[in-house]
Amino acid sequence: MTTVAARPPAWDTLEAALDQRRPVRLTYHGRQRTVCPHALGWKNDKAMLLAYQSGAQTTGSPGPRQGWRNLFVDDICDVTLADPAAAWETADNYNASHPFNSIDQLSIAIT
Repeated sequence: MTTVAARPPAWDTLEAALDQRRPVRLTYHGRQRTVCPHALGWKNDKAMLLAYQSGAQTTGSPGPRQGWRNLFVDDICDVTLADPAAAWETADNYNASHPFNSIDQLSIAIT
Protein backbone atom coordinates (compact mmCIF):
# COMPACT_ATOMS: atom_id res chain seq x y z
CA MET A 1 0.00 0.00 0.00
CA THR A 2 1.26 3.49 -0.87
CA THR A 3 1.71 5.92 1.99
CA VAL A 4 0.66 9.47 1.16
CA ALA A 5 2.63 12.33 2.68
CA ALA A 6 1.01 15.29 4.40
CA ARG A 7 -0.58 17.90 2.19
CA PRO A 8 1.74 20.83 1.33
CA PRO A 9 0.69 24.39 2.29
CA ALA A 10 -0.46 25.31 -1.25
CA TRP A 11 -2.85 22.33 -1.44
CA ASP A 12 -5.92 24.01 0.12
CA THR A 13 -5.83 27.01 -2.23
CA LEU A 14 -5.34 24.73 -5.26
CA GLU A 15 -8.22 22.52 -4.12
CA ALA A 16 -10.47 25.59 -3.73
CA ALA A 17 -9.53 26.71 -7.25
CA LEU A 18 -10.46 23.27 -8.57
CA ASP A 19 -13.82 23.36 -6.79
CA GLN A 20 -14.58 26.83 -8.15
CA ARG A 21 -12.94 26.39 -11.57
CA ARG A 22 -10.84 29.48 -10.97
CA PRO A 23 -7.35 30.17 -12.25
CA VAL A 24 -4.57 30.77 -9.74
CA ARG A 25 -1.46 32.88 -9.79
CA LEU A 26 1.63 31.23 -8.36
CA THR A 27 5.39 31.11 -8.39
CA TYR A 28 7.08 27.88 -9.48
CA HIS A 29 10.86 27.57 -9.59
CA GLY A 30 11.19 31.35 -9.48
CA ARG A 31 8.77 32.07 -12.33
CA GLN A 32 5.32 33.60 -12.03
CA ARG A 33 2.57 31.63 -13.72
CA THR A 34 -1.18 31.76 -14.18
CA VAL A 35 -2.66 28.27 -14.32
CA CYS A 36 -6.04 26.56 -14.25
CA PRO A 37 -5.82 23.57 -11.89
CA HIS A 38 -7.39 20.39 -13.28
CA ALA A 39 -6.22 17.61 -10.96
CA LEU A 40 -4.47 17.14 -7.61
CA GLY A 41 -2.97 13.94 -6.35
CA TRP A 42 0.25 12.08 -5.74
CA LYS A 43 3.10 10.94 -8.00
CA ASN A 44 5.73 8.74 -6.37
CA ASP A 45 4.53 9.93 -2.93
CA LYS A 46 4.92 13.62 -3.87
CA ALA A 47 1.95 15.97 -4.20
CA MET A 48 1.35 16.79 -7.88
CA LEU A 49 -0.80 19.36 -9.68
CA LEU A 50 -1.93 18.98 -13.27
CA ALA A 51 -2.78 22.44 -14.60
CA TYR A 52 -3.37 24.22 -17.87
CA GLN A 53 -1.00 27.19 -17.99
CA SER A 54 -2.62 30.27 -19.44
CA GLY A 55 0.12 32.79 -18.69
CA ALA A 56 3.68 32.93 -17.42
CA GLN A 57 6.94 34.79 -17.29
CA THR A 58 8.98 33.87 -20.33
CA THR A 59 12.55 34.47 -21.31
CA GLY A 60 13.17 35.59 -24.86
CA SER A 61 9.77 34.79 -26.37
CA PRO A 62 6.81 37.15 -26.78
CA GLY A 63 3.47 36.37 -25.16
CA PRO A 64 2.49 33.76 -22.60
CA ARG A 65 3.40 30.10 -22.98
CA GLN A 66 0.26 28.00 -22.86
CA GLY A 67 -0.23 24.31 -22.30
CA TRP A 68 -0.32 21.47 -19.79
CA ARG A 69 2.02 21.59 -16.82
CA ASN A 70 2.76 19.09 -14.06
CA LEU A 71 3.89 20.96 -10.96
CA PHE A 72 5.14 19.47 -7.71
CA VAL A 73 2.99 21.18 -5.08
CA ASP A 74 5.91 21.39 -2.61
CA ASP A 75 7.67 23.69 -5.11
CA ILE A 76 4.72 26.10 -5.47
CA CYS A 77 4.97 29.45 -3.66
CA ASP A 78 2.75 32.52 -3.35
CA VAL A 79 -0.41 30.82 -4.65
CA THR A 80 -3.55 32.97 -4.79
CA LEU A 81 -6.91 32.67 -6.50
CA ALA A 82 -7.02 34.83 -9.62
CA ASP A 83 -9.63 37.52 -10.19
CA PRO A 84 -13.10 35.90 -10.41
CA ALA A 85 -13.49 37.42 -13.88
CA ALA A 86 -10.34 35.66 -15.15
CA ALA A 87 -11.12 33.13 -17.86
CA TRP A 88 -10.93 29.41 -17.05
CA GLU A 89 -8.89 27.61 -19.72
CA THR A 90 -8.50 23.96 -20.68
CA ALA A 91 -7.74 21.85 -23.74
CA ASP A 92 -9.72 19.23 -25.66
CA ASN A 93 -7.33 16.44 -24.68
CA TYR A 94 -8.09 16.57 -20.94
CA ASN A 95 -9.27 13.23 -19.53
CA ALA A 96 -10.47 13.41 -15.93
CA SER A 97 -10.33 9.65 -15.42
CA HIS A 98 -6.62 9.42 -16.22
CA PRO A 99 -4.88 12.82 -16.22
CA PHE A 100 -1.83 12.32 -18.45
CA ASN A 101 -0.12 9.68 -16.32
CA SER A 102 1.12 12.56 -14.19
CA ILE A 103 -0.77 11.42 -11.09
CA ASP A 104 -0.62 7.92 -9.63
CA GLN A 105 -3.16 8.49 -6.85
CA LEU A 106 -5.87 11.00 -7.79
CA SER A 107 -7.42 13.07 -4.97
CA ILE A 108 -9.58 15.57 -6.87
CA ALA A 109 -10.10 16.45 -10.52
CA ILE A 110 -12.27 18.58 -12.79
CA THR A 111 -14.92 16.38 -14.38
